[in-house]
Amino acid sequence: MSRILLIALGLIVGVALLILIGVNMYVQSHGTQARIQQELSQRLGATLRIQRISVTPWAGLKLTGITIPQSQPGVSPDFLTAKTFRLRIRFSSLFGGQLVIKEISLINPEVVWAQNSNGKWRLPSLPPARAKTISPEKPAPPEVPASVPSPAEKVVVQERPANLVSPLPAQAENKPTSFTPEIQRVNVVRARFRFLDEKRQSVATFDEVGFRSSFRTATDLSGNITIAKTSLRDRFFLQQLESPLHYDSTELDFSQITARAGEGQINGRFTIQPQAEDSPFTVSIKFKDVQADRIITEAGGVLGTVTGKLEGHLDATGKTADPNALSGSGEIILHDGQVRQYSLLVALGQLLQIQELQQLRLDQAQVKYHINPGVVTIDELVFRSENIRLTAIGTVSFDGKLQLESQLAVNEKMRSQLFRAIRENFKPIDDPGYTAVNFQVSGTVGRPKTNLMDKLIGRDLKDLSSVITGLMGGGKSEKKKKAAEDAAAAAPASSVSPSPPATSPSPGVSP
Repeated sequence: MSRILLIALGLIVGVALLILIGVNMYVQSHGTQARIQQELSQRLGATLRIQRISVTPWAGLKLTGITIPQSQPGVSPDFLTAKTFRLRIRFSSLFGGQLVIKEISLINPEVVWAQNSNGKWRLPSLPPARAKTISPEKPAPPEVPASVPSPAEKVVVQERPANLVSPLPAQAENKPTSFTPEIQRVNVVRARFRFLDEKRQSVATFDEVGFRSSFRTATDLSGNITIAKTSLRDRFFLQQLESPLHYDSTELDFSQITARAGEGQINGRFTIQPQAEDSPFTVSIKFKDVQADRIITEAGGVLGTVTGKLEGHLDATGKTADPNALSGSGEIILHDGQVRQYSLLVALGQLLQIQELQQLRLDQAQVKYHINPGVVTIDELVFRSENIRLTAIGTVSFDGKLQLESQLAVNEKMRSQLFRAIRENFKPIDDPGYTAVNFQVSGTVGRPKTNLMDKLIGRDLKDLSSVITGLMGGGKSEKKKKAAEDAAAAAPASSVSPSPPATSPSPGVSP
């Protein structure tokens, strides 16, 4: 009995191996692979290329080396490249009327998705000529049997849109119906997505994306997503993003976003309509304990200029096709803030002999603003330290241009330390115990300009303008003019006694 059982078991294993080998030889044949590739392309509505196909009991159907080329000219690399695609099915469903796919897994995919010339995000599509061409691996034989459908019937079948079933010809009504697939789960493992605008500039990059979902239809799915690192226009970076996700034919919704930025916590929601014109989106974000220094450095700013922890919120709507279409409102609060080595404040501190300005420790720092297309309006900006208060209102355009009406206020303790001529330019204001001087800020965020020095100097200190300009990092033309005057004065003396070259400035000239 034991020998009979062992022989039977061996026969079963042998037959299973033979079947497995036979199935692999079948699916790896050129004709079968081409038919599978063509059918998947028709289902997806895009050209799909497969390098290798295999079948195993533990992994199911496995497709290796998958690519979907770009349909837009001038965009590279391919729209989709993936290391592996796995398909696991319920074996018993093969004998029923419905094919149950237990799990679909896409391993290490990379997607490069660019906007088209109309500013829309569109999936790649099959070339028009490709959809009307009969499969090259199934050429029509010279003699067509009577039982083969007519060429007209073949064209009807091949021209059907993706995911839609064409009506069957009348003579085919008695044929058995094909399998109706039911997909239970979709997984994406270690994916990378890059979104480009119509100028091929990076809009967003998502690295190490993991996704698990329940799949309802080809255009409706829900699940959970994790993203190790997110980059928005290479200026703002998020880590450890997680959120439930829902996608249908109208929108992509990240409903409960949690993430980290600058070692702080971010919560919010993001919804985009990728199929609508200009891809409109809405975003609602709250953040706290975000390190200001790290955010500024990652955005390209100078290390150590502003330190402290940021807290605030932003509610906005916009269009991905138009960066200037953003609108909304928000607030930013800086806790335990300090402004260090900011050139304007350093120069002002040197002029007024106020050490507090050179290392400004802020008891209060907050900005309230609203966003209109192309411009950010500062409704309230307040920087307050122990003895100084700096306020401003105005606008900052999206290209960085500043137009601010500002006020520098000091208390009586600080005012008493100023030179008399400067002290008289500070006028009483509504805030008891404070006097202030009003000034304007223009220029750009990277190179701000202000008339604060002129307001502080006043008429009695006109002769110090060159010194003030030197403190502000300017005055090059005055230096050259002064050097030329000294050289001209030294030229007559050179005929009497030796002297330094005329191009050398006099040792007595101050910078």
